[in-house]
Amino acid sequence: MNRFTQLDLKTRIFGSINYSIIFFVAIIVFFIVAVSRFSGNRAANQKEILTEALNRDIVHCYSVEGMYPPSLEYIEEHYGLSYDRERFIIDYESIGSNLMPNVTVIERAVE
Repeated sequence: MNRFTQLDLKTRIFGSINYSIIFFVAIIVFFIVAVSRFSGNRAANQKEILTEALNRDIVHCYSVEGMYPPSLEYIEEHYGLSYDRERFIIDYESIGSNLMPNVTVIERAVE
């Protein structure tokens, strides 16, 4: 083919449509991957924030009252801790009033 021959209309239209479709699909795939990574990071951040808030409330209770909180319900009632019970499980094991409790935050499987 040389510069004086012209492609027929059908070839020009389908050639340009193919590149447009490929570009559009690539943008959609990029967007889906970016959103899924962002939501994954957000869930990890929520768990980290909950763990930090829980530890902060435990230490605050010890500094104010001179004892560690006896239960998780005590922290919720007196220090205003709230969390999503549908998403997280908190295992709170009080060892004694003068020993820091063992706290584990577990994220439930999202269905």
